[in-house]
Amino acid sequence: MLENMFREAKKASYVLMNVNTDVKDSALSAIAEKLEANRVKIKNENLKDLDYARETGLSDALIDRLTLDDKRIDGMIQAVKDIRSQVDPVGKVVDGYKRPNGLYITKVKVPLGVVGIIFESRPNVTIDAAALCLKSGNVAILRGGKEAVHSNTYLGRLMKEAVAEAGLPKACVNIIEDTDRGLVMEMLKAKGSIDIMIPRGGKALIEFCTEHSLIPLVKHDDGICHVYIDKFADIEMAVSIAVNAKCQRVGVCNTMETLLVHEAVAETVLKRLEKAYGEHNVELRGCEHTAELISCKKAAEEDWSTEYLDYILSVKVVSSIDEAIEHINKYGSMHSESIVTENYTNSEMFLNMVDAAAVYVNASTRWTDGGEFGMGAEIGISTQKLHCRGPMGADDLTTTKYRIYGQGQIK
Repeated sequence: MLENMFREAKKASYVLMNVNTDVKDSALSAIAEKLEANRVKIKNENLKDLDYARETGLSDALIDRLTLDDKRIDGMIQAVKDIRSQVDPVGKVVDGYKRPNGLYITKVKVPLGVVGIIFESRPNVTIDAAALCLKSGNVAILRGGKEAVHSNTYLGRLMKEAVAEAGLPKACVNIIEDTDRGLVMEMLKAKGSIDIMIPRGGKALIEFCTEHSLIPLVKHDDGICHVYIDKFADIEMAVSIAVNAKCQRVGVCNTMETLLVHEAVAETVLKRLEKAYGEHNVELRGCEHTAELISCKKAAEEDWSTEYLDYILSVKVVSSIDEAIEHINKYGSMHSESIVTENYTNSEMFLNMVDAAAVYVNASTRWTDGGEFGMGAEIGISTQKLHCRGPMGADDLTTTKYRIYGQGQIK
């Protein structure tokens, strides 16, 4: 089954990379229309996944990630429309120049080809990833987790119908419906068929893909995000950001997992936050200094490097911005980090010294998202440094090609 899928996907990639923008946009419009017309069926299929999730004891946070209600479907539709409205990255001229020998050299954006995406829980990723791949002229092969198999399978079938209506091969969008984990290994070994792999999920999945893949990876790794409240912070702003970054939605990768507070404002800030977090039933795990100021559990060493994805927060009091930056660079996952401060020198120091894909001044880490960054959606948030970094939109799903024009030059 997979060999045939991979073969047809590769054939389709040569068609898709050479179609004009209107055809791709037509396919995206058809996807948005099918999502709108099949809301009830989408929610019914999603209910099957939610029933399974509850039976197997998934946490409330993970069940939230899995849920497709009307608001989430609205968001999926809007994401597809936003992606459709963007400038097509394919064919964009990056550079162009003429050499002394008369050769005219241009460097242009081209699709990657066949993109494999392995992801867990969130079925909206099925739509976001496929739509971004279509816009950028790439064929998508998607393998979701077993917890979302009914939702993903049905969404995949809708998208296959949509691309066919636009005159494209159905193999432009592919869903691996079998939940056998062994099929992940088959994807990772499909060198020559799949051009790039994008794993999105927990640490175990990322490590497995890193160890076994024969294909280049763009990793959507852990989201161990920090907020540092500086000694020069506006206290009201600091409290607001710290609560939002942790509590607005705990089961996603841009949620704060560790709060750092300068000792000069620690007592005032932490007493305020102890009350605020209590209203959200957040379990606090603090350093010794934190425990002297508020009621909390004692943080263990592993807490500083744990992505909870739950109502749990580790808290550390630091003596300086240097200590905060050192802590972040040691324990962070290079995802999203924020400083709350009114001091310009400290804000610039934080922006320059913190090693992460997204670094904020006076804003919540929850903004790290392709849609919020104007990309319509994201295929992932790259926490590595090669090819792309941060939220990945259609433009990040391209590579470059040199096109050289001559008049008979020989060497």
